[in-house]
Amino acid sequence: MPLLAAATGQTPARRPVWFMRQAGRSLPEYREIRADRGMLESCFDPDLVCEITLQPVRRHDTDAAILFSDIVVPLRAAGVDLDIVAGTGPVIAQPVRTAADVAALPRLDAEAVGAVTAAIGQILGELPENKALIGFAGAPFTLASYLIEGGPSRTYQRTKTMMLAEPELWHRLMGTLTDITITFLQAQIAAGVDAVQLFDSWAGALSEETYRSHVAPHSARVFAEIAEAGVPRIHFGVGTGELLKAMTDVGADVIGVDWRVPLDEAVRRVEAPVAVQGNLDPTVLLAGEDVLRREVARVLRDGEKAIDAGARGHIVNLGHGVLPDTPAEAVTRAVELIHSL
Repeated sequence: MPLLAAATGQTPARRPVWFMRQAGRSLPEYREIRADRGMLESCFDPDLVCEITLQPVRRHDTDAAILFSDIVVPLRAAGVDLDIVAGTGPVIAQPVRTAADVAALPRLDAEAVGAVTAAIGQILGELPENKALIGFAGAPFTLASYLIEGGPSRTYQRTKTMMLAEPELWHRLMGTLTDITITFLQAQIAAGVDAVQLFDSWAGALSEETYRSHVAPHSARVFAEIAEAGVPRIHFGVGTGELLKAMTDVGADVIGVDWRVPLDEAVRRVEAPVAVQGNLDPTVLLAGEDVLRREVARVLRDGEKAIDAGARGHIVNLGHGVLPDTPAEAVTRAVELIHSL
């Protein structure tokens, strides 16, 4: 599989590419199948998860499928009262802000995500042998931010306040969420995924010092608990240029790089022999053929520079997810260019 080869320092048959949110609103077939189904309902329907996961592989010829799910799925499976509201995102019915709230958080039993593991089995039965299946989970910090804020936030004011003012309570909360994340990833690995990605989407809101003291130990435990499985471990965040080394040090085999930092500069920052993933700006897919060709060529050159600088390999991706208004044809064209240039 090209993705696994690039992640582990081998020479892939072609430059591997996949996109975050590749199975999403940019695909008309996705919009059609989800027209009357809620997000969480869809995530617990094995047949639907299988179909949606495979749609972008069929249409775009990406080198990996990423499991159709959401970072709050294990929280819901554990029994947390939440919903994913269209146009808003995850909304928590009872935010977690006190010691009693933290103590009341449920644990996750692997059987509660049986629908997810069943979907993985179906996907693997249909996925071509040269395509990888990526499982994923939300990192403890990003899950904590949703639970504490009650939903999406621009400032993470309540989250940072608990972290800094009540560190003991913070670490208890993070310990519980780390357990949930480990259980969810282990279930996916046991079901057969080829790689996993830990989404610490909002870690970029933190300083390196705060990340290392309040977040890194918990993410490191996640990666340590799945290390023996031998699957590549990808770590991703948004706006994390100043955290690339810290986010690699927790045990990542592949580090995600957004469009703000050139790939070869990212390698110099991490100071470790890992693969890099990224880093097209998602808006490039909206800017027309000339821009797309130019920017794809640039990222491929940067990927070669990164390998020359010590990276194990380069997996092409966006710096974040496919934007909803992106024409599906533009995604297909990007994959064609990446495979041909």
